[in-house]
Amino acid sequence: MPLWTRTVSSKDCEQPESNRGLLPRIDIFLARTGPLSRSAAERLIVQNRVTVNGLVARKSHRVSPGEVITVDEPDPLPPEALPENIPLEIVYEDADLLVINKPRGLAVHPSPGHERGTLVNGLLAYCGESLSGVGGVKRPGIVHRLDKDTSGLMVVAKNDSTHVALSASLKKHEVLRVYEALARGMIKQETFTVNAPLGRHPIDRKRQAVRPDGREAVTHVRVLARYQGYTHVECRLETGRTHQIRVHMAHMGHPLAGDTRYGGKTGELGLDSQCLYARELAFAHPRTGKNLRFFVQMPSFFALAIAKVSL
Repeated sequence: MPLWTRTVSSKDCEQPESNRGLLPRIDIFLARTGPLSRSAAERLIVQNRVTVNGLVARKSHRVSPGEVITVDEPDPLPPEALPENIPLEIVYEDADLLVINKPRGLAVHPSPGHERGTLVNGLLAYCGESLSGVGGVKRPGIVHRLDKDTSGLMVVAKNDSTHVALSASLKKHEVLRVYEALARGMIKQETFTVNAPLGRHPIDRKRQAVRPDGREAVTHVRVLARYQGYTHVECRLETGRTHQIRVHMAHMGHPLAGDTRYGGKTGELGLDSQCLYARELAFAHPRTGKNLRFFVQMPSFFALAIAKVSL
């Protein structure tokens, strides 16, 4: 049974102004219209898991209206990350997925400098081989991420069909993700929306930046409380780009307390990283359709920072 299939429409083939006259390449088409990232799409094309009208697709193929694109399950791959006995705070679990309250300071998946001791290593020990493979050998089960120093709720997929369905829900903005943050400065508006595209910083590759050629990024912000020099805000993600809340708040002139990468001060309020956590997560269960909603309490580092600005 295929993971995903779609008949290409004329709208699917619309291109930006710079590429007018060219039909979209298949990996770009899958990343734009399907539930896969571009890297995942490329990997499945190489594995001959993508067909066009029943024939194996080449990476160079440009899709046309009326074609039927099908993505099959990826080849099973041995996990590249090693299982490690890392304590996990599991908020919810069933046969298809896990909801985790990720602690601050835990990287989500192996990367240069963090090859071990990540959430993925802990998940491999806890779930064994019962994790989706769509994300590749370094990111089994990982549907969406949190920054290493951002705590809070994440959903993890135990099988490929769940992973694909959750990814599709994220792309269609059907997954509710709500964060709380402590921002520097006094924010006057009660609510506002930041709609500013994000991309890699042109000089510092470890940072993101607002760029006209970046990917769409939308954050809805609501003020919860104001203090001397700081504002406690709720941020609801419409999209989920890397460092989105941190960059958007800095872009508005209100970097997060403790976020030295984007304008916060070193050691302010006793913080060693951004004052941010993922408070709420809600989505329809991919298999049952049941609406699930989860909350976590304010973590201690955040509560201590609020206590200090409340004096």
